[in-house]
Amino acid sequence: MMRYETLEHTADILVKCTGRTIEECFENAAYALFDQMVDANTIEHKVKFSFEIEEENIEDRLYSFLSELLFMMDADSVVMSKFTIEFNGPKLSCDAYGEQLDLKKHMPGTEIKAITYHMMNIDAKEPSVTVLFDV
Repeated sequence: MMRYETLEHTADILVKCTGRTIEECFENAAYALFDQMVDANTIEHKVKFSFEIEEENIEDRLYSFLSELLFMMDADSVVMSKFTIEFNGPKLSCDAYGEQLDLKKHMPGTEIKAITYHMMNIDAKEPSVTVLFDV
């Protein structure tokens, strides 16, 4: 199964992420985020990063989750490509695996400035998530 596909958008990056569960869709959205910024295939799983967020609304949960990952990349210069997500009520627990950004190893892709709510869609029946990355 393909983790994500890039959909047509005029200025930003719109991705649709699929999976067997909504949690897996979130994991694939995180992968898509980093895969747009660097080639995710070049990221080794040397370090484990763990965090939790709590949001009642699932759209807020996706937004906060991806925003936290983007913040970690910007603040700590880390890139990640493996994610394990668990929902427990409104809480999302994440274990992410990656390494320090190395511009010689991780070819820069598109700089993503922010996660947006615009065009966000979470479909529990399919399951899939669609999210727009502001570039």
